Amino acid sequence: MRVGVVGATGVVGREMLRVLEERAFPVDELRLYASLRSEGRKLEFAGHEVACETLRADGFDGLDLVIVDVDDPIAAEWAPVAAAAGAKVVDNSAAFRMDPDVPLVITEINPGDLERMPKGIASCPNCTTAVPLTAIAPLHRAAELERMVVSTYQSVSGAGQSGLRELDEQWTKGDGRADVLRRAGAIDGGITAGEVWDRPIAGNVIPLAGSLREQGFTSEEWKMLHESRKILHADDLLVTVTCVRVPVYVGHAVSANLRFARPMTKAEAVELLAGAPGVELVDGGDGHPTPLESAGIDPVLVGRVREDPSEPGSLNLWVAGDNLRKGAALNAVQIAELLAEEPK
Repeated sequence: MRVGVVGATGVVGREMLRVLEERAFPVDELRLYASLRSEGRKLEFAGHEVACETLRADGFDGLDLVIVDVDDPIAAEWAPVAAAAGAKVVDNSAAFRMDPDVPLVITEINPGDLERMPKGIASCPNCTTAVPLTAIAPLHRAAELERMVVSTYQSVSGAGQSGLRELDEQWTKGDGRADVLRRAGAIDGGITAGEVWDRPIAGNVIPLAGSLREQGFTSEEWKMLHESRKILHADDLLVTVTCVRVPVYVGHAVSANLRFARPMTKAEAVELLAGAPGVELVDGGDGHPTPLESAGIDPVLVGRVREDPSEPGSLNLWVAGDNLRKGAALNAVQIAELLAEEPK
């Protein structure tokens, strides 16, 4: 296939190239698109160097598939251009996720939604949605999820290269622990804002991931509600979320309390999770997987499966997953694999 990757030099874009190569996706021709400042920059793919080019009106001509990972306004402008040129488009931005004519897909959950793509575009959910929902979906299919209460622990790579750089600089500059405390205002002086976050992220936890929106919830929190309903085909699902940024480089973790239409025991949940695609159950559900263990691998890791004593029939569980892989690049490539099986 003739493939284009828009946003190739970003954190997810570079992970996309790794995943395409690792999974031996049938790439006969590869075109990479980046910003003007990266024009001509060469990236390696399958032993070859490919030069980045900038977006232009005829730049997608002849391509079969285009994967997009750029900011929403850029995706909203250029994904339809790629589709109009005849390519099937997989978009990682939020630009089309809630469009009724664009399927929002996690491949282990709702691949059948790809059968209807009137705009020629398929969308990937937010990484914070994709990681826990991969594990929650098999439980929902068995007992119909009615409500979930979620707290997230999101790594800085979710904010891109600038987030990684800011954490790295804050950890490495200064004189270690004392300097971190001083920057946080715990010794002397005030709190120093960074470029990405208004508080230091090193040695800290920031309970505000995304931008503030209606009712005091953030964009990340609203995404999980709306995206979960669409992916699970559960319009009445009750969801409440608190999204938190933590000083972790790669890997998101999520704590979820789940209520179902009928009671579910831990034993049933463990049996379902043990055989679920894209899921690895840790220590029979009693383990405690961490983001570091999930980094660089495909499955999401599930542990701390417990029955909720305050509401019999409900469950608590913990999920950790690589936000750059299952949360973004891997899911996009998995969608591309399904689209590649269909006639053009």
